[in-house]
Amino acid sequence: MILAGDIGGTKTVLALYQKQTDGGLQCLREQTFASQEFTQFDAVLSAFLPSATALESACFGIAGPVVNQRCQTTNLPWLVDAEPLKQRLGIARVQLLNDLEATALGMLALPAPDLVELNPNARTQVGNIAVIAAGTGLGEAILHWDGQQHLPVATEGGHCDFAPQSPQQDGLLAYLRKHFPAHVSYERILSGPGFGHLYDFLRDSQFAPPCPAVFDTHERDRNAVISRLGLNDEDALCTEAVRMFVEIYGAEAGNLALKSLAVGGVFIGGGIGPKIRPKLESGIFMQAFKNKGRFLPLLDTVSVKLSLNPHTPLIGASRFFAGTQHKFLGGGQVRTG
Repeated sequence: MILAGDIGGTKTVLALYQKQTDGGLQCLREQTFASQEFTQFDAVLSAFLPSATALESACFGIAGPVVNQRCQTTNLPWLVDAEPLKQRLGIARVQLLNDLEATALGMLALPAPDLVELNPNARTQVGNIAVIAAGTGLGEAILHWDGQQHLPVATEGGHCDFAPQSPQQDGLLAYLRKHFPAHVSYERILSGPGFGHLYDFLRDSQFAPPCPAVFDTHERDRNAVISRLGLNDEDALCTEAVRMFVEIYGAEAGNLALKSLAVGGVFIGGGIGPKIRPKLESGIFMQAFKNKGRFLPLLDTVSVKLSLNPHTPLIGASRFFAGTQHKFLGGGQVRTG
């Protein structure tokens, strides 16, 4: 039995998988937990794992930097350490991955229907692949092509400095510096809370009258309301906030593609992408992605695919110890049932 987990600031998903004779994996049990309701990861394990479960291995993708197989989660007060987990689970094979590292591995196993191509000029090319995912936070990873297979490389690129690309974005940076004087990262914009930051900037800049629906909404629902109204063009402020989000998302995806020389393509993961799919397909994202001066010709043909599968990090974690990493290039399968 294989235990896999996707540990995020908003939710934690755990699943048990069984190897099949054809090399695929069958999901026997899966459960989602609200991460903020638990003070430590061990409590989640206790709530999920049946007693006397015989495990072969366990792998967890975690939203935070994994150093020496230990992770202090970025948006949770959890410290997750592989060595105590080995004792807790009674197995030697326990691996902690950055959540985007797990997402990157999972991307390589997705079937074609789970992916939406955003670049009409895309060409199939072999090389490094970049992975970017906006959700509770902003994650970034690289799939390095070693000549035979793709190997995941974790990063904390989502916390790099925000670089404005227009006078409007210059104003956004100045505005955010008042709220985050020590450091304004891309994650302050390209994440769930980022919709609120963009809305507040536009409101205080008097771009349009404030939206009553946003004002009357509880704080925890505010970002979802802004994105929903903006996606449907129901309010001028919310619509512009979503447009700016997509524009900046595209620009940072292009930055990551250049930094990793991702001629093999770019994958977009995370929970926000599928929810704003129409805006991502509108052309705003790709225009900002390619707007890199002399390097526009290089990026013009790079494949940029949006993942519609919310289980991508779990798929990557489940296959780490399954002996099937080399099968990713052939489209290894993960079945649920």
